[in-house]
Amino acid sequence: MAVPRILCLGEVLYDLISNEPGVPYEQVTSWTAYPGGAPANVACALVKLGTAAGFVGCVGNDEPGNNLVTLLQKIGVDTVGIQRHLTAPTRQIYVVLTETGDRQFVGFGDRQTSEFADTFLCADDLPTHLFETADYLVLGTLEMAYAATAQAIEHALELATHHHVTTVLDVNWRPMFWQDVDKAKNHIQSILHRFDFLKLSDDEAEWLFDTTDPGAIAHRLTTVNGVIVTAGEHGCAYSLSGNQGRIPAFIVDVEETTGAGDSFLAGFLHQLCQQGQDCLNQPDLAHDVVTYASAVGGLTATRPGAIAAQPTRAEVEAFLHLYQQDS
Repeated sequence: MAVPRILCLGEVLYDLISNEPGVPYEQVTSWTAYPGGAPANVACALVKLGTAAGFVGCVGNDEPGNNLVTLLQKIGVDTVGIQRHLTAPTRQIYVVLTETGDRQFVGFGDRQTSEFADTFLCADDLPTHLFETADYLVLGTLEMAYAATAQAIEHALELATHHHVTTVLDVNWRPMFWQDVDKAKNHIQSILHRFDFLKLSDDEAEWLFDTTDPGAIAHRLTTVNGVIVTAGEHGCAYSLSGNQGRIPAFIVDVEETTGAGDSFLAGFLHQLCQQGQDCLNQPDLAHDVVTYASAVGGLTATRPGAIAAQPTRAEVEAFLHLYQQDS
C-alpha cells in the first residue's frame, strides 16, 4: 500500500438513512445502514480518485467497527491510525431525507453523543511516523467537542506544524455532537488560524462569519491560503491564493446528498496533489480545480450512501468530458 499523502482524522460511523423520504424521524419504519463519517468519506473518495490516503480515528471493538475497518482496507485506505475501544460502541447516526433527497441528521437513538468510541481517540497513540511523509492533514470540527479527541486534534496539529504538513478544516457543523452548543462557536473560531485551507457550507459561513463571501472570510483569516464556500444546488464560491470565483452546480439527478461535500473536498485535494498548490496562483487553474471538485461532489449525489456513491477517477473524467462537449 502506498504511503498516505493525505491523513484524514476524525469519525467513521454508520449513517442509518431513512428509506422513506419526506417522512419525519418518529414515523420512519425502515432504515438502511451506510458507512460514513466525513473524514473517512474524504479518505475513501481520495483513494478512488487515485491519491493515497490514511484514516485516523477510533472505533468500537464490535461488529460495526470490524466491518468499517474491513471496508476501508478493501478500498485501499491506510488504517494504521485506527484505534479500538474495548467498551464504547462504534457510532451510528440516524438520517432522514426530504422528498428531494436532502439530508437531516436527527440523533443517535437511545445513546448520548459522548458514549461512542470515536470520542476516545488517544493522542499518545497517533501514528506519528505518517506525519513525516504526509502532505495534508484533514480535520472536521465534530471531534473537537470531546476532551480526548480534542487533545488528539491538538497533538495532530502540532505534528503537522513540525513536519510542514498543510492543514485543511472542513467545518461540518453538527450541533447534536456538542454537549454545550453555546461554547462550540467560540471554540471553532479560536482554532481557525491554525489551518491553511477552510471549506464550509453557506450556512456554516453565515454562522461563523456573518457572510458567505469567501474573499471576505479569507481577509479576516489572514493566515489561510484558501476558503471555499459550498451551497449545494447553488454551486460554490472560492478564494484561493487571492483568486476568487463562483461556479454553478452541475445539473444531476439527485438520489441523496450525504457525503457529497466530503467528495467535493476529496476532489479538490486530489487536484492539489496532482498539480501542486502553486496551481492556485493561476486563475484559470484554480477555476479548473474547483470545477473538478464540483464534479466529484455532484456525481456522489446521484447514488445513495456516502462512500458507496463516490465516483472513480475515470467516471469523473468521463463526466467532465461530456460536460465540456455540451457546453
